[in-house]
Amino acid sequence: MSSIIIDNLDDDLIFRLQKRAEYSGRSLEAEAKEILRAVLIEKEELSLNLAAKIEQRFSHFGDFEITIISREP
Repeated sequence: MSSIIIDNLDDDLIFRLQKRAEYSGRSLEAEAKEILRAVLIEKEELSLNLAAKIEQRFSHFGDFEITIISREP
């Protein structure tokens, strides 16, 4: 497993990360790993398929039919 070093982090960012780590009962390093893991996995799962996104968004409505509206030119 590799290690990384991040220099010059803003004090406010360190403070927020520490508070988040304390809240979740993790070390600062473990919290940073969890944030990276969550963000990177979430990005992989995002689909660019619009039809799939629409289906996912409205799937809880179940099956239904939409009546066709007659249109004139």
